[in-house]
Amino acid sequence: MAPVARLRYRDQDVELPLVEGRDGSRAVDVSSLRAETGLIVFDPSLSNTGACRSAITQIDGERGTLCHRGIPIEQLVDRSTFVETAYLLVYGQLPKVDELARFQARLASSAPLHESFKHHFEGFPVNAPPMAMLSAMVSTLACFHPSVQEADAESFDEQAAWLLSKTPTIAAYSYRRSRGMPFVYPHPQLGYPGNFLHLMFSEPLLEHQAEPELARALDQLLILHADHELGCSTATVRIVGSSRANLFASCAAGVCSLWGPVHGGATIAVVEMLESIHRGTATIPQLLARARDRQTGFRLKGFGHRVYKTDDPRAVLLKKIARRLHDRLGLQDPLFDIALRLEEEARRDPYFIDHQLFPNADFYSGIVMRALGIPQSMFTVVFAIGRMPGWIAHWKEQFDDPEARIARPRQIYVGPRLQSYTPLERR
Repeated sequence: MAPVARLRYRDQDVELPLVEGRDGSRAVDVSSLRAETGLIVFDPSLSNTGACRSAITQIDGERGTLCHRGIPIEQLVDRSTFVETAYLLVYGQLPKVDELARFQARLASSAPLHESFKHHFEGFPVNAPPMAMLSAMVSTLACFHPSVQEADAESFDEQAAWLLSKTPTIAAYSYRRSRGMPFVYPHPQLGYPGNFLHLMFSEPLLEHQAEPELARALDQLLILHADHELGCSTATVRIVGSSRANLFASCAAGVCSLWGPVHGGATIAVVEMLESIHRGTATIPQLLARARDRQTGFRLKGFGHRVYKTDDPRAVLLKKIARRLHDRLGLQDPLFDIALRLEEEARRDPYFIDHQLFPNADFYSGIVMRALGIPQSMFTVVFAIGRMPGWIAHWKEQFDDPEARIARPRQIYVGPRLQSYTPLERR
């Protein structure tokens, strides 16, 4: 007999089936709960709600592991490339040699933007936030793709390639627009990370070719951001896509969600905290003491995670990348030294140990991007570039699911009771 959970409500016993994942995780299927009892589940942040079945990414928060399609993130960062990882996420398996070659060729041919895109950028104020431009331009891509509403495999392949290849171009153009710099054309022969750095930093008549160590670090950074189960932005992409909205509109919504200061913008908050220590306006002991005092409402930026109860594997890898860049290239960043000291002190603090507060991916991401020369205003944009294959994979997985339905959460109403309309003259 299949295992069930039993709910007793008033004089009614309800049996709710269990859903089991391949990793042994279990969930109570409450899809019939309202029909049988009139009850719904109250879970405001949805942090205890399984919204879908997915075969893309698996996180074990207790053990601190992260796998894409069953492959540990450590192996992908060490042996793979971002383009290959993107293929893995979107298509469900590592590509063969010829498949990877065709995929890379498709990305290379899709990288340039239509010339009229320049006029769209000119409509933005020079000081417009890069994330605002990115979300608008990703949505605008739908105006230029001839088969945006088609659902066959070939149109999806083209649209996925457009998003993966044109997003870095759009991102770099948004930066150059804010700096008053002329746009440059993509150079896909430099590789995915090298091309992005070229688009960002090349000067007229002086093409920027990044050091191999920098290009590889950016590639690894993007892999580490490629997917992370149903984070806020990925859940947003799925919710928008559940209405059968096209891929561009769904991913543009993901960009907007990622823009939030407690999601993609959290890396900036970490750097600002480290800068305050460097300026002397705060000290490490002061920040740790504030974090221990719950009445202050202060949380140490870049520490703790909703899912991980031990080390975030992405933070461990980002720390190694940062150290490698600084050692091999002779970089000197006082914020990296401060970050190392802050982590060391927090790991010795009983409060942080007891509450399982360890560095998360935000803590060292900004340090790596500073080493790459990426300005702070572009931190969240780079995050969006990295997360794009995960968004595409989740959109496709949901679109291909014959049982998927439009998202329609319920609410607990707490407003006024029924009342009559009062005419204006009597109010």
